[in-house]
Amino acid sequence: MVAKIKTGDKVMVIRGKDRGKEGTVKKVLKNDKLIVEGVQIVKKHVRATQQGQQAGIVEVEAPIHRSNVMVIDPETGKPTRVGVVVKQEARDGKVKTVRVRVAKKSGKELA
Repeated sequence: MVAKIKTGDKVMVIRGKDRGKEGTVKKVLKNDKLIVEGVQIVKKHVRATQQGQQAGIVEVEAPIHRSNVMVIDPETGKPTRVGVVVKQEARDGKVKTVRVRVAKKSGKELA
């Protein structure tokens, strides 16, 4: 099965305190959560380490559930749903079946 949201996708937050913000997916976690660049910033208390890191309060990106974000359409720049299209491609003289993610609004392929 093809994942609807992948690392490197440009997404927009549609629910929560950061509604309307855009960012790039840094990491996809197992429990249907994502870490998005510049979204869901929380303050975290950090203990000093022997490697020289100072103690204090740092701002980090917390995970956000994938249902609260939508992929941005590459053509229109607006949020869109993601579909999967099955294509037949000829590679090295063989025909292979390939699943490709597609933006529902414009029909364009997502990288």
